[in-house]
Amino acid sequence: MFTGIITDIGRIVSARDTNRDRRFEVATRYDMSSVDIGASISHAGCCLTVVEKGPDWFAVEVSGETLSKTTLGGWVEGARINLERAARVGDELGGHIVSGHVDGVGEVLSVALEGGSHRVQVRAPRPLHRYIAPKGSITVEGVSLTVNDVDDDVFGVNLIPHTWDVTTLGDLVAGSRVNLEIDMLARYLARWRQTA
Repeated sequence: MFTGIITDIGRIVSARDTNRDRRFEVATRYDMSSVDIGASISHAGCCLTVVEKGPDWFAVEVSGETLSKTTLGGWVEGARINLERAARVGDELGGHIVSGHVDGVGEVLSVALEGGSHRVQVRAPRPLHRYIAPKGSITVEGVSLTVNDVDDDVFGVNLIPHTWDVTTLGDLVAGSRVNLEIDMLARYLARWRQTA
């Protein structure tokens, strides 16, 4: 489990195919002596397992399924990615409860300066858009955000300067593809309504 609070921006230093999967090596500022092989790390909102590591890097393997259902299939050497280590019992929950399971890929429609913040409009894939509510939580590229408004399949979020500066969301432009994870409560409520 994660909280959607980014703790490092990693950089892809190697991307290579292995059968139908892909192996990425990621440069990081994490103290890798405290990261075990098998640990879960959120990569742009997608939970992946550390399979190898060095003093300032680690490797993950990504299945064809994940590559096809997330933005990870477009990662190339040099790409910057939001990273978050798994939450531990007793950690401060600064964002919201995030599973690291990407629900869909959205498209950024616009990015505009609004006061000191940036207003970002995103089109969510259907039928995922039904689970996004004003003032609810959403995870975009692994970042916990509050939804400001919803108009059919388009939702808006405001990024304060801190979030803009310390995550990869500052790189967003119209046309960017972003990993989305809906609020876990919305997911379970929808499932309950289907079976009730």
